[in-house]
Amino acid sequence: MRIERKAHRQFGANFKLEVARMVKDQGLSVADVCCNLDLGETAARRWVQQYAAELDGQAGIGKPLTAEQQRIRQLEAENRQLRMDNDVLKKPRPSLRELK
Repeated sequence: MRIERKAHRQFGANFKLEVARMVKDQGLSVADVCCNLDLGETAARRWVQQYAAELDGQAGIGKPLTAEQQRIRQLEAENRQLRMDNDVLKKPRPSLRELK
């Protein structure tokens, strides 16, 4: 006997954010939202937790949902790259005499 599994679905940040807002801002239950949208409750609860963390100014876990947190992550990545580039430039380079 073979068990059929649902295909693994992927959802964008905008969809996840809307689901989280339905629960947090509109006061709908996770179960109701999941039933209406044919979603698993585990994923929806994770998105709600992520959204709540981001509203509190925390990074949360996973990919950011809000535009502000997405921008913060982007700026942090740019900052890391600039620091690494700066560290490379700070390393002493051999002088021309040392190269001969």
